[in-house]
Amino acid sequence: MTLFSAAARSASLLSLVAGSTALLLSAYTAAAAETQYPLTLQNCGRPVTFQKAPTQTVSVGQSSTEILYMLGLADRVVGTALWVGPVLKGYEEVNAKIDRLADNDPSFESVLGKKPDIVTVQFQWQIGPEGVVAKPEQFEELGIPVYTSPSDCVGKENSAASDGVRHQVFTMDLVYQEVRELAQIYNVQDKGEEVVAELKAREAAARAKVAAADGKLSAVFWFSSAADSDPYVAGKNGAPGYIMSALGIDNIIKTDDEWPMVGWETIAKSGPTIIVAGSMERRRYPLDSLEAKLDFLKTDPVASLMPAVKNNHVFDMDAQAMNPTIRTIEGIEQLADAIEKAGLAK
Repeated sequence: MTLFSAAARSASLLSLVAGSTALLLSAYTAAAAETQYPLTLQNCGRPVTFQKAPTQTVSVGQSSTEILYMLGLADRVVGTALWVGPVLKGYEEVNAKIDRLADNDPSFESVLGKKPDIVTVQFQWQIGPEGVVAKPEQFEELGIPVYTSPSDCVGKENSAASDGVRHQVFTMDLVYQEVRELAQIYNVQDKGEEVVAELKAREAAARAKVAAADGKLSAVFWFSSAADSDPYVAGKNGAPGYIMSALGIDNIIKTDDEWPMVGWETIAKSGPTIIVAGSMERRRYPLDSLEAKLDFLKTDPVASLMPAVKNNHVFDMDAQAMNPTIRTIEGIEQLADAIEKAGLAK
């Protein structure tokens, strides 16, 4: 049996990516069937019916909003809420024209005030069985259907007391499902297939870039920390788990919890090669900011002694990429670039 070198495997993967990218990007050109209304979809265990293509959308959650923008539907969005950071590059102008109801939790009344004919939701803790804004039934009693991101409910148990437990490993297929279902709801199926094809091609290229590092690295993803408490780090089944799996990196955190709190002593004992720190504009917790995280790592008596900190292998990542969103692909690209630049992809 012939053994290929890391360079040969990487070259082979790049060749495969180049060949498959053209196929992926051309896949959407086949005309999709027109949506037949009324359209009923099973969404997070509930049937949701749309009588026509929506024209007045309130989108609660940055990822849901950005998917609508990518589908060319910004002109049908009348209000947004729950933002973690800047909008996707290229959409700054359209986003600036849309009313932001709240940076975090909008009120039920503010959403109704925009007279929506659909509410799209990223997280059930906002609008869901125990939603802080409302339950879906409260909107549906008024004839307003609610569509929730499948990535927040499929294989996941949500709770108002935590970020939830993900019993099923997240994959980008759940995000692609959301893209395709929203495209069907708005009758823009061809655009949905175009978006999915582009995202798949980007992921394949990022995987190929660091193929030689497969199995050699370990990491912990740090989202944030409340005052005087252990950090919220990524469990094994969420979006960071998918990012690490895509790049052949071992996640030192093995729990099913979406964002468990784990002590730095425990993290230090596992000795991750890499620390990935979330970057966000949100300021809910003291260590939301990237600058505060980096300062902590340099000064904390335990964290500062970790090899990842000493070797300057602390990489930042947009916090949106750490959630199950279209930005997860961006996270794979960011981490692949950082690993390559640090000379770890050998």
